[in-house]
Amino acid sequence: MHIIITDAWMAKSRPVHLSGLRLLLAGIALSIAIFIAGMALYRWVFLTGVQQGWPGFTTIANLTGQSDAHTKDRYVRENLDALAKRIGELQGKIAQIEVLSQRVAGLAGIAAKDIPPPLGKGGVLLEDKSFTVAQLDQLLNNLDQVSDTKNDYLTVVETTLFEQKLRKMMLPTQHPVANATLGSRFGWRIDPFTGRSALHAGLDFAGVQGTPIVAAAGGVVVTQEYQSAYGNVIEIDHGNDVVTRYAHMHTMLAKKGDLVKRGQKIGEIGSTGRSTGPHLHFEVSVQGQLQDPMRFLAAGDKASASSAIAHAKK
Repeated sequence: MHIIITDAWMAKSRPVHLSGLRLLLAGIALSIAIFIAGMALYRWVFLTGVQQGWPGFTTIANLTGQSDAHTKDRYVRENLDALAKRIGELQGKIAQIEVLSQRVAGLAGIAAKDIPPPLGKGGVLLEDKSFTVAQLDQLLNNLDQVSDTKNDYLTVVETTLFEQKLRKMMLPTQHPVANATLGSRFGWRIDPFTGRSALHAGLDFAGVQGTPIVAAAGGVVVTQEYQSAYGNVIEIDHGNDVVTRYAHMHTMLAKKGDLVKRGQKIGEIGSTGRSTGPHLHFEVSVQGQLQDPMRFLAAGDKASASSAIAHAKK
């Protein structure tokens, strides 16, 4: 495209050649300039009209503000509804935890009267009416109170179960000698020294000298000495008036006052004292009365077998 520019008197002229690219760039620049000018004019006219109170401008401004407020309110409402739904799901989970905790309490032997009444059951019902911020805050406070109550309650259950486990660990249910041959049992027998009937107040576990002897349960060593009848003997107090005695030992590894664990090695089989050969004489007394140790060991064997079966079924 050729354009000729002349002055008013046609004395001078200047030809201008515009290519397609130049025309495109010029059009784009002109469009941008018109757009910026239009926006500036609109902003100036609109703000002036609102500030001066021109007819119609105030109404337009109010409608624009209401639209923005409506958009913000809808955004907040959608988030509040989502939060309310989430709170309802949490309430449902807490209800499930409550049922489970009651079952565990029953297994722990806690009486029903000691179980706190249920709190905060059920979920949020989302109908046409939406929850306000204050209502949601109250629901969250209720959840916090319920969780605190459940935490305290489950702590009691945990303590009870721990005490039960501790009591079981303090009962002499573990064999003091592994895979040993059982000799004389608890009860009346012919005494090997006198040949007359006499009460044998424990169990004899035969074994070679040096065979390990372990504590049948956890406790405190109250006796570690040599006695003419028992030879080298160790006695362990397990609490609740339960005491075990390990006699005729060759070596005593636990000392008086030691705190020993179930299964801990405390000595070795020997033939000291009134003995005809290497073996362990094992006794159990409750409140000072000698009991048949096999009752305790059998209970331990039964518990181990039940545990093994349960593990195999998993």
